[in-house]
Amino acid sequence: MRPSRQVWVWRAGFVLACLIHLYGLYAPRQAGSEVGFPYADKFGHFALFGVVAYLGLRVGVRARWLLPILAANAVVSELVQHYLLPLRSGDPLDSVADLCGLALGAWLGTRALRAKRLPGTT
Repeated sequence: MRPSRQVWVWRAGFVLACLIHLYGLYAPRQAGSEVGFPYADKFGHFALFGVVAYLGLRVGVRARWLLPILAANAVVSELVQHYLLPLRSGDPLDSVADLCGLALGAWLGTRALRAKRLPGTT
């Protein structure tokens, strides 16, 4: 049986979110640095990790693989930015924002899966 069109849309969204996630973390220059509201960078980190965690769980990536990899990437990306990307700087608070976004995305993804498995529940 072929996956439905809706499944393909979720999968495409996950792949796109992963690409944006990796670009945002590992681009030689900080993406979106000209955004002019306080803590925009922290919000970006929070959103990147939250969206990837949510969509990954939603498309069926196993939590035992996805969540530890994302958590490790939260720390590794800041070390790479600090030591290997001269136009970037690592910030431990970015890792905190990453992990908070990861936690929210994992929670929402888990709730979405439970709702999908148990019809009639909210």
